Amino acid sequence: MASSSISPCFLCILVVVASLLVQCSYGARKLNALVEEQSPVLSYHKGILLTGPVSVNLIWYGKFTAPQRAIISDFIASLATMGGDQKQPEPSVSTWWKTTERYYAQSKTKFPTLMLGDQILDESYSLGKSLTNADIAKLASRGAPKNAVNVVLTADDVAVEGFCMSRCGTHGSSPGSKSGRFAYIWVGNSATQCPGQCAWPFHQPVYGPQTPALVAPNGDVGIDGMVINLASMMAGTATNPFGDGFYQGPKEAPLEAATACPGVYAKGAYPGYPGDLLVDRTTGASYNANGAHGRKYLVPALFDPSTSSCSTLV
Repeated sequence: MASSSISPCFLCILVVVASLLVQCSYGARKLNALVEEQSPVLSYHKGILLTGPVSVNLIWYGKFTAPQRAIISDFIASLATMGGDQKQPEPSVSTWWKTTERYYAQSKTKFPTLMLGDQILDESYSLGKSLTNADIAKLASRGAPKNAVNVVLTADDVAVEGFCMSRCGTHGSSPGSKSGRFAYIWVGNSATQCPGQCAWPFHQPVYGPQTPALVAPNGDVGIDGMVINLASMMAGTATNPFGDGFYQGPKEAPLEAATACPGVYAKGAYPGYPGDLLVDRTTGASYNANGAHGRKYLVPALFDPSTSSCSTLV
């Protein structure tokens, strides 16, 4: 199989000045480029964006429980713009997702209609429990070959190249071919490996002030952390699916729609503090978006091209 091109957009955690922890795009980008007051400008590099009907296919690698799979599949259903008939109370995941539509207006491309596609289970660890980037691309190819975003989700006992050391997730694309190409995403469950890096703010950070962890809205620190990282990668995939869409900086280490707003989830956010989130009165869980089937989620701020600023739901 031809090797796939890995997008340079990796979701990672950097240790910052004064040992504060913030999320940032992967690469040799200095911190002050991420937190300076001047807003970034995500330029359009004239590449192809996603358009038309697009299936989001989930490839589950390793052991996940049915409730865990439901949390993530319901999140994708919350994004779906095709076949979705569940009205979500505001603030909602669907409203959050519409921020990416503003990029399509600038590029004069019709916004894609998303739908939850196939769910493929590999509970036998067919490629082992230590995966390379090439293994992730191979797993992604099990999804649809075109008009698709194939999402590889690895269980908490699976090691992935760069996981916890430099990234919590990534997105890329298959090589172009006569049969088309697909975009793909990988996100790992950090629950037993690095929750302080990849599941913050639902786990105390590895570095910085040890403030109490927030209560995860779906009761699963690892999976709720995966949703945050998946949301970031979905936004990056929508606006820069093949590496020549909207981004700032070098192609090898870009800032994209979500990674341009590191560590921001609500108004009042600063490094080490996610912002003034909503709190469920019954469970005490923190969230900022309502989803399908009564779910609550935490999603990252997105860079709004119409205001040149980071946009939050709350």
